Amino acid sequence: MNATNKKCVAVLGVLIGAFTLLQGPMAWAQGARGTDIAVVVNPDTPVTDLSLAEVRRVLLGERQYWGTKLPVVLLIRAPVARERDVVLKVIYQMSEAQYKQYWIAKIFRAEAAAAPKIVYSNDMQYELVGAIPGAIAFVDAKNVRPGLKVLRVDGHLPGDKDYPLR
Repeated sequence: MNATNKKCVAVLGVLIGAFTLLQGPMAWAQGARGTDIAVVVNPDTPVTDLSLAEVRRVLLGERQYWGTKLPVVLLIRAPVARERDVVLKVIYQMSEAQYKQYWIAKIFRAEAAAAPKIVYSNDMQYELVGAIPGAIAFVDAKNVRPGLKVLRVDGHLPGDKDYPLR
């Protein structure tokens, strides 16, 4: 494969990724207020407490490594999941359309190799967080399973009065 073909394949990959991001509902669903959304990571992730600003940096792809060699692997629920709504509203501070545009632009500028991985169920999310070192996800706090590390956000755990992810 010559250099021109390699460039075409790379551009095609970016365009396919952008098209994938644009699929799905464009409306930003409003989640019903219920339980807190827990920030969970793989048990081997060397972090226990993050500020809300640090969580935002991670989700924006500005912090790409937990340590010198452990990459951050972002897992985000599919559109219309309540966890995604809370993450978009509180952390990203974006609508669904803005979120998709943000990641398309970030990939196009080669600031990220890929957008966050979309997970379609809680079971899939739990399995991936448990299996992928460096993975981070957001789950309904009442459904957190054993074996995952729940992070404090601004020094608070889900259920605390001042916990920010509701």
